[in-house]
Amino acid sequence: MNYNKKTVKDIDVKGKKVLLRCDFNVPQDKETGAITSDKRIVAALPTIRYLLEQGAAVIACSHLGKPVATFDSYVKKQVEKGKKAEDITEDAWKKSLKKLTLAPVAQRLSELLGKEVIFAADVIGPDARAKAEALKPGQILLLENTRFEKGETKNDPAVAKALADLAGAEGVYVSDAFGSVHRAHASTEGVSKYLPAVSGFLVAKELEVMGKALDDPKRPFVAVLGGAKVSDKINVINNLLEKADTIIIGGGMAYTFSKAQGGEIGTSLLEADKLDYALEMIEKAKKNGVKLLLPVDSVCAKEFKADAEPLTVEAGHIPADMMGMDIGPKTVELFCDAVKDAGTIVWNGPMGVFEFPTFAVGTKAMAKALAESGAVTIIGGGDSAAAAEQLGFADKITHISTGGGASLEFLEGKELPGVACLLDK
Repeated sequence: MNYNKKTVKDIDVKGKKVLLRCDFNVPQDKETGAITSDKRIVAALPTIRYLLEQGAAVIACSHLGKPVATFDSYVKKQVEKGKKAEDITEDAWKKSLKKLTLAPVAQRLSELLGKEVIFAADVIGPDARAKAEALKPGQILLLENTRFEKGETKNDPAVAKALADLAGAEGVYVSDAFGSVHRAHASTEGVSKYLPAVSGFLVAKELEVMGKALDDPKRPFVAVLGGAKVSDKINVINNLLEKADTIIIGGGMAYTFSKAQGGEIGTSLLEADKLDYALEMIEKAKKNGVKLLLPVDSVCAKEFKADAEPLTVEAGHIPADMMGMDIGPKTVELFCDAVKDAGTIVWNGPMGVFEFPTFAVGTKAMAKALAESGAVTIIGGGDSAAAAEQLGFADKITHISTGGGASLEFLEGKELPGVACLLDK
């Protein structure tokens, strides 16, 4: 895949309307709807400020959550959850949509920018069209949740064309929502068929840092993979076995590898249909001259609870009534030693149940080892990013990806539709 894409700096936006796809999918309080973290809004500011300073009129858009775009679909979903169709009202559907409005985002963005953010009550409806038409250079408009349009996730050309039309004949599309570039939606890929498409600063940084790590890494290149399931990382492991010098496997998926080699894993996570695959990967690593490191000891417990009593055992010797919850102290030493002299480290997935302090030791040690390594360090979004933030090491990491699913697909070597559609340099 070509990562060398044009950015906002490669085009002239003065006096033009720019349709800017952001990632404002912010966490909210379930009861009040209040934004609990504005990190994603803050991350979009450099691109927004640059466009406004260059004299563009910015039409920002984003999805938020998973709204059900039509009443019929809402009824169907509620019936699947066990509710009676006759008890489901249109008011309840509208209420569910109201919870996912981008209005609070417009307010917070306005506070951060120190200027008014005009808000459209729809996506491509009369309000959005009128406000986009009246928009002047240096002004910013935020559209309502793109997923309120039923054709958005289906990449409906009519929705994509209507979005592009908001920016007019001279308009430009800027992609700055890396967390959504692996999806071919109307607002992430479809619009590029009607407007010249370039990346914003966020997407440009992801492509530059992660692209270089995969194509021309400073060596030794070490990949640290954790998380619950082997199935989630099959393609990542496969791709990295062609590129990395060392692959470290921890987290829940390590137990499938242990079982495949004849180990006892008690009630630990196991994907029985992936045992042959695990053996194949071990063989492929040997063939490619890649060092594949697996845990040598485990911290286990009888129950999946924060206050469960921990017991450290040798890998492959987990008692029948216990489950693996974290990597053990010898493994911590082995893994940390492997990243010490690395040139590039990519980490995706925690080493254990890091939400429980007793079983966060392995993940914390890994985050600390990355922070102290002196290597180019990249965390591929999701749980490992959350762990690094939670454990206080985020500021010592070279790059923390803003997209969980997108960064995984990037590591798999897949073509990302929202990146492929951008103009090449």
